[in-house]
Amino acid sequence: MEFTAGGRLEVRITPDDVGKRVSVRTVDAPGGPGHEFTDTVGVLTSWTGGVLVITRRTGETVHIAESSLVAGKVVPPAPARRRGPAARFEELARVMARAWQPVESERLGDWELRASSGFTRRANSVLPLGDPGMELEAALERVRDWYGRRGLPAYVQTATGAAGTQEELCAELEARGWRREVSAQVQVGGLAPVGDLDADVTRVELARTVDETWLRRYQRSGVPGPHVLQVLGSGPSVWFATVPGTGEVPAAIGRCVVDGRWAGFMAVEVDPEYRRQGLARAVMAALARRALEEGASAAWLQVETDNGAARALYGGMGFAVHHHYHHFRAA
Repeated sequence: MEFTAGGRLEVRITPDDVGKRVSVRTVDAPGGPGHEFTDTVGVLTSWTGGVLVITRRTGETVHIAESSLVAGKVVPPAPARRRGPAARFEELARVMARAWQPVESERLGDWELRASSGFTRRANSVLPLGDPGMELEAALERVRDWYGRRGLPAYVQTATGAAGTQEELCAELEARGWRREVSAQVQVGGLAPVGDLDADVTRVELARTVDETWLRRYQRSGVPGPHVLQVLGSGPSVWFATVPGTGEVPAAIGRCVVDGRWAGFMAVEVDPEYRRQGLARAVMAALARRALEEGASAAWLQVETDNGAARALYGGMGFAVHHHYHHFRAA
């Protein structure tokens, strides 16, 4: 990482660069013996009171004392992806939202407030794609009130790590005491390689609607009331996959929503007793082949950052990280 000009370290950023992607070098115990350098790359989300806040691609925020800064520069956006389909953040965010639609919603400027009786954070959080039409503090107060009247905690869903994502909003929420509870990766890949997986798709049953059998395997449904069925059934073209087991609970399930060129994969679950039999691959392949028949060519999915087994599985199918998303909860 090159910071020098004529052999000298230089700080070439100022508070005017807030909102830009930067690379900085800091030193522990400035002026002391045996000091060590630390490099940080991310979006400069604030610079006030002698402290810089940099939000990394993963959403992690780093607070840096201005006095420890020995070098810094603005860097170009991260290079374009070399694997998987090209996708703008806003396009992908809207596709994902259409695949998991809430029971009720309300506009607040360009923000969408979504509620579904508490079934999943995605369907019970604000999607802030744009300007709320008022100062941020007033908008967040409206958000708290809207969810409070429904007996729900107030969540805002944000994204980091790609062009056009919301690092500055993350920093603003964090500064106001909102807590980041969950982070996940949004991964994209080509659809054809998923359809071409070497998997026994003959065991997979596909249906347009969800039934009680499918719900017995789905871990997030709890008591499957009408709101659960409405959210699961929402989307432009929805498919449910089931691999029957020996009892009343399926061995594996999955859900896919086809929306133009995109196919989104969700709720891929395998009974622990049936793992390492290729059932997740079979579910994905069967759903992908149906999506290809409907004209889709690109795929997306969401996986929590601490789910190493799932990330390894999807990486083997050609998926790679596009951006990260986070849910912030009001204090």
